[in-house]
Amino acid sequence: MKEFYKSNRKNIINSMGDNSVLIQFSGKAPKKSADGLYPYTPNRNFYYMTGIDEENIIFVIIKTYDKSEEFLFIPKRDELLAKWVGETITENEAKDKSGIENILNTEDFNPKINEIIKSKNISSLFLDLERESFESSLSYEEIFAKNLKEKYPEINIKNIHDSISNLRVVKDEKEVSIIEEAISITDKAILNLIKNAKPGMMEYEMEAYFNFTLKSNGIKDFAFDTICASGINGTVLHYVANDSKAKDGDLVLLDLGAMHKYYSADISRTFPVNGKFSERQKDVYNLVLKAQLAVIEMLKPGVTFPEINSLVHKIYAEGLKDLGVIKNDNEVSKYYFHNTSHYLGLDTHDVGSRDIALEKGMVITVEPGLYIPEEEIGIRIEDNILITEDGCRNLSKNIIKTVDEIENFMKK
Repeated sequence: MKEFYKSNRKNIINSMGDNSVLIQFSGKAPKKSADGLYPYTPNRNFYYMTGIDEENIIFVIIKTYDKSEEFLFIPKRDELLAKWVGETITENEAKDKSGIENILNTEDFNPKINEIIKSKNISSLFLDLERESFESSLSYEEIFAKNLKEKYPEINIKNIHDSISNLRVVKDEKEVSIIEEAISITDKAILNLIKNAKPGMMEYEMEAYFNFTLKSNGIKDFAFDTICASGINGTVLHYVANDSKAKDGDLVLLDLGAMHKYYSADISRTFPVNGKFSERQKDVYNLVLKAQLAVIEMLKPGVTFPEINSLVHKIYAEGLKDLGVIKNDNEVSKYYFHNTSHYLGLDTHDVGSRDIALEKGMVITVEPGLYIPEEEIGIRIEDNILITEDGCRNLSKNIIKTVDEIENFMKK
């Protein structure tokens, strides 16, 4: 993967102007309570550029008119800390993972930045200034930008976030293979959950079978909080409490995924906890499946996200009227209220504009659903799809999905 990270850096260097600097931070685990911390996970754009997943590391690119230089600043070894929590990354490990040869200590960062700005005639400095909303707290990068501007008012600070996001939208073969491995392990875990599910079980008991399979296959983290929603809970889009009892006759909606090497799988399946769909459940399920298969069939370069959503709404309008759920087309949104697709990659809801057409190398989800609370029916079916040169490839096609496949598996 070292060559992959080197290629990513080359692409971003090409997008930077002369006499500019890029600074990225790996991040650190925030405080949870008392002396406890939340689990650390690397800043995904930092990881995409370096392949390093440790805290308190800084990456710097200097680009002048005739060359570019790359630096990594890593913490100096702390012997006492090593006894408590383990060794931090060494200089040789940092070089081997990232392909970056210039390794310095983090205590050298401030003097080095001062030297760079003063001696290299730097006019622009790029930071990853992602902002979710106006109300969000200032990120570490934003605080750093504010302090930097106070000390060096002549520097023009620019946001590199969108440039890196645009690169991440198209995956290379190595990234796709990692996603496929995450999907394969997720498949095993789904089968273990369904195999052991039965009426009267708590949702968290079923979830435990999924968790066990992931951990047994070396997965350290989940792509997101697992949804294991029985009965009416399945009509709540992001239900994650998983603390209800599944009744005989309930459907169980699963939305879950393994994270492998920081790449996510994102799969949804819905099954009857007693092993047999009722006729009504089967009719609604097959409508959702019809919409999902129709979308997968249409996917190819040039298709847009609005076209995907439009097709699902068209199929639902006709199908829900046939099922007696709605009378008018505009009622579809009462039972289907989210988009059908999003990008998938280093983030489950991966970065990238949805105002552009699909192109080769993109990985997206296809996840139509129907949520009918008055009938306690919640169904979502989701696969992970790679856009190819003239169509698409379903990366999760091996995960059981049809009514017959699910019922036959549960009979065993």
